[in-house]
Amino acid sequence: MAAGLRKRGRVGAAARAAGLCEQWLQRAWQERRLLLVEPRYTLPVAACLCLAEVGIIFWVIHRVAYTEIDWKAYMTEVEGVINGTYDYTQLQGDTGPLVYPAGFVYIFMGLYYVTGRGTDIRVAQHIFAVLYLATLLLVFSIYHQTCKVPPFVFFFMCCASYRVHSIFVLRLFNDPVAMALLFLSINLLLAQRWGWGCCCFSLAVSVKMNGLLFAPGLLFLLLTQFGLRGALPKLGICALLQVVLGLPFLLENPTGYLSRSFDLGRQFLFRWTVNWRFLPEAVFLHRAFHLLLLAAHLTLLLLFALHRWHRTGESILSLLKDPSKRKVPPQPLTPNQIVSALFTSNFIGICFSRSLHYQFYVWYFHTLPYLLWAMPARWLTHLLRLLVLGLIELSWNTYPSTSGSSAALHVCHAVILLQLWLGPQPYPKGIQHSKKAP
Repeated sequence: MAAGLRKRGRVGAAARAAGLCEQWLQRAWQERRLLLVEPRYTLPVAACLCLAEVGIIFWVIHRVAYTEIDWKAYMTEVEGVINGTYDYTQLQGDTGPLVYPAGFVYIFMGLYYVTGRGTDIRVAQHIFAVLYLATLLLVFSIYHQTCKVPPFVFFFMCCASYRVHSIFVLRLFNDPVAMALLFLSINLLLAQRWGWGCCCFSLAVSVKMNGLLFAPGLLFLLLTQFGLRGALPKLGICALLQVVLGLPFLLENPTGYLSRSFDLGRQFLFRWTVNWRFLPEAVFLHRAFHLLLLAAHLTLLLLFALHRWHRTGESILSLLKDPSKRKVPPQPLTPNQIVSALFTSNFIGICFSRSLHYQFYVWYFHTLPYLLWAMPARWLTHLLRLLVLGLIELSWNTYPSTSGSSAALHVCHAVILLQLWLGPQPYPKGIQHSKKAP
C-alpha cells in the first residue's frame, strides 16, 4: 500500500508539473506579442537566443574558414616575454610592434600555453566561442536591469551580425576580451560594487586602450556618487592596477612601455579605415584633422555632461563636493543613469575616432540597441531605428570600405547622436526639483 501511495504521489507531482508547464506555454502563446515588445520579458527571450547562439557559433567554427590576421603576431609577442624580453621596444610580431598594455600579455600568454604555443587554432576558437556566449550573458544582464529595450531587437544583436561572429571566432582579436571585461565592470557598477567595477574597468584598459572611451562617463558617475574626495580612492584602484600589471616592463624600460602600450598619437593606415574612406589620404593622415576630431570629441562630451547628464540645477562644479554638502539632496544612481552615461561616452568617442578598423565594431555593437531604444526621440520610429541598425551592419560588412559605406556610417552615427540629444534622459529635472519642495 505504501508503495502504491508513493507511486500515486510521483504521478500526481508529474501531472502538476505538466499542468504548470502547459499553463505557462498557453500564457506565452497568448502574450506572444508582449514577449517581443515588453522589456520585462528580456530574460526568457535572452535565454532562447543564447541557446540558439550556441548552435550558430559552433556551426560558424566548423563550417566557415578561419582567417589569420593577428593571432600569430599575438603569439610571437607574448613568446618574446616568455623568453625573458621585458623591454617593450624589443617586442614585436609579424604585423608590427607590441602596442597593447600588460594585461593583454598575461591573458594571451595563458592562451599561448592552452593552445599548444598558439598552434591549436580550433581550441582557441572554442575558447573565444565561450567568451562570446559569456559576453552575451553580461550584456543581457545589463539590458534586463535597465528594462528599456524591446526584446525583438535582441535578435538583431545576436543572430544577425556576421561581422561580430567573425571577430570573435574567425579572427581571434583581443578586442572581444577587452569588451567582455568592460561589460563585467558595468554589471559590477550596477550592483553598486564600485571598487570591483573600477578594478575590472582597469583590467579591460590593460588589454586594449579602447576602454578609455568609457572613462569620461565613469568619471562623471564617480563624482556624482562620491564627490571628488570619495572618487579618488576608486580612481586610485584604476591607476594602481595599471602599475602592478605593468611593473615588470616599467622596471625594464618605463618610457618604452608607456610610449608603446598607451600611444595616443599612433598613426593608422588609410587602407584599413572603415569610417573615413571618403576623405583624401593626405587629409586622413594630417595632424590638423586629428586635432579637430579631438576638439569635437571633447566639446561634445562637455555638452552632454553639462546639459544631458547633469540636470540638478546646480553648477557642474558641485559634483566636486561631498554629496551630503550639495544643495540638491543626493539620490542613488539608477541603472539607466549608469548605463546611459557609460554607453553615450563610449559612442561619442567612436563617432570622432581618427580611424575605425573592422574589429573595432565590437567596441559599440552590443550598446547600439540601448542607444537607439532606451532614450528614443518621438520622430525615430521602430522601423527607422531598425534601418539605422541595418545600415551600420552593412557599412561594417563592406570590405574594402567605400566612400558610400563610410558616409552611411557617419549618417547613422549622426542620427543616434541627435536622438540622444533630443530624447528624454534618465536624469529628469522634475524629480530633482521636486526634492527641494518642503
